[in-house]
Amino acid sequence: MRSPLLSFLLACAACSAMAATIPVRVVVVTTFELGQDRGDEPGEFQAWVERLPLSQEIPAPGTYHGVMRYNPELQVLGIVTGEGPEHASSAMTALLTDPRFDLRQSYFLLAGISGIDPNFGSVGSAVWAPHVINGGLAHEIDARELPAGWPDGFTPIQGSKPDIRPVPAVHGVWGDMAYTIDPGLLAWAFSLTRKVALADTPELQKTRARYLGYPRAQNPPAVCEGDTMASATFWTGPRMNRWAERWVKYWTDNQGSFATTAEEDLGFMQALSLQAQAGRVDMKRVLVLRTASNYDMPPNGEPAAALLDAESQQQGYSGYHASLDAAYLIGSAVVKEISRNWSQFEAGVPH
Repeated sequence: MRSPLLSFLLACAACSAMAATIPVRVVVVTTFELGQDRGDEPGEFQAWVERLPLSQEIPAPGTYHGVMRYNPELQVLGIVTGEGPEHASSAMTALLTDPRFDLRQSYFLLAGISGIDPNFGSVGSAVWAPHVINGGLAHEIDARELPAGWPDGFTPIQGSKPDIRPVPAVHGVWGDMAYTIDPGLLAWAFSLTRKVALADTPELQKTRARYLGYPRAQNPPAVCEGDTMASATFWTGPRMNRWAERWVKYWTDNQGSFATTAEEDLGFMQALSLQAQAGRVDMKRVLVLRTASNYDMPPNGEPAAALLDAESQQQGYSGYHASLDAAYLIGSAVVKEISRNWSQFEAGVPH
């Protein structure tokens, strides 16, 4: 027999769905915008606003950006979360609990720029993430006090050594260490976009030519698959890069490959997964795309601080505009395919 509380909750869910007035096939999630949403120096959101386009403005009280934008023909909603996992989690929770939307069958695409591991790929590339790894939750020992034999100063917060076995649970009272994107949806998105040609500018060529000894860093930009690691700390340098490579392999049982650095992906995935427990979203309909605006370490022979100084002197990242273009070019191919063929995608996730 159904309990009164369960009946009440089901009735509330039904009322919420009935109250939703704005249909959404795809939610495009970006993390920052510079200035206005159109017509000035672009952030991640501007290409979507101008080119998809997202012509209608929808108030988004209680979020960092204050407004969302919408394409009524494609039924695509765009949001700017603000940078960092806290902003991302807050903005996504506000969206997912907004009674104006029924998002139970909506697809979600986080499309943002990132750093890239030169052992993995090149600046300007677009990377679909099979896993999102938490790079901010750990025990840390100062590098000057490392015990003999330790590769770096980081251990799982559940243990006292860098490589404790068995690997702790990725979700638990300690926190959330890893999320896995639906393999079928990921394979479909990658197959759809893998042959799309990305811009290769003289600036990109000049930047990657400096990375002697990193053959993958010297390749032209490409669409590929690789894991993203989310951390609120903007780390850099070869030692930190080796830690990131180890950390991703550790939390994916050697199945993953560290590719890109990010901040917001963890907050994005945490908010979605919690609201999925309430039946508001389907985690099988979530994608993460990161495009490389810079390398996460300097070329051989240069100190880590030199990269920070170079990026400051350049007023930004060497692949900044190329990465913005790649995020829209690759992300919009998936968004348009889903939205224009909604009768196919509404019922089930492509495989």
